[in-house]
Amino acid sequence: MKILVVAAHPDDEVLGCGGTVARLISEGNEASVLILGEGITSRDAERNDERRIRELKKLRRHIFRAQDVIGTKKVYTHDFPDNRFDEVPLLEIVKVVEKIKESVSPDMIFTHYAKDLNIDHQLTYQAVLTATRPLPGETVKEIYSFEILSSTEWNYPLSFSPNIFFNIEDTLKHKLNGMKEYTSELRDYPHPRSLKGIEKNASYWGMRIGKRYAEAFETVRAIK
Repeated sequence: MKILVVAAHPDDEVLGCGGTVARLISEGNEASVLILGEGITSRDAERNDERRIRELKKLRRHIFRAQDVIGTKKVYTHDFPDNRFDEVPLLEIVKVVEKIKESVSPDMIFTHYAKDLNIDHQLTYQAVLTATRPLPGETVKEIYSFEILSSTEWNYPLSFSPNIFFNIEDTLKHKLNGMKEYTSELRDYPHPRSLKGIEKNASYWGMRIGKRYAEAFETVRAIK
């Protein structure tokens, strides 16, 4: 089976489904990642000053190191402006997703939850659904939405209601080690986007299915 993760920002792919993807790879499946946004300039008036260019290059290195930990075969990146996807025509985002989808021919896609607080997450979800319309010849048979700590649970009223869970007891370590590569994105506990916060969230979902650790998803489409 071929898997494609479509994420808005660097680290979303690990936070959202890093443990699950690591598990699926260990079971013989092939995974690729597409990260649509550059992920760093949302608070800057100027995207192209030298300091930010250096930081962007550093963050790009973090992406590839994190995916080495997870075991992802291919990593694709784009440079849509951080937290400003709404300044880009949706069609442009769709075209990028379509291009990578055609290259990968995935059976399964993991992407963002439609009602996250972050506008980039919302538009990534819309782009994925548009790019995977269930037309004849479409390879994608399953689409799942993941949560992102410090985005999904911060949007009120809370509405993320997962209906599929992956046991990640054996691969939580991959998720945590992948996140350790994102030194600029990690925060100190009790921030949700901390190593302890990630572990506690995996424990929270695991408890609900009788396991130590799990990742939770909402099914968007599943064709059997």
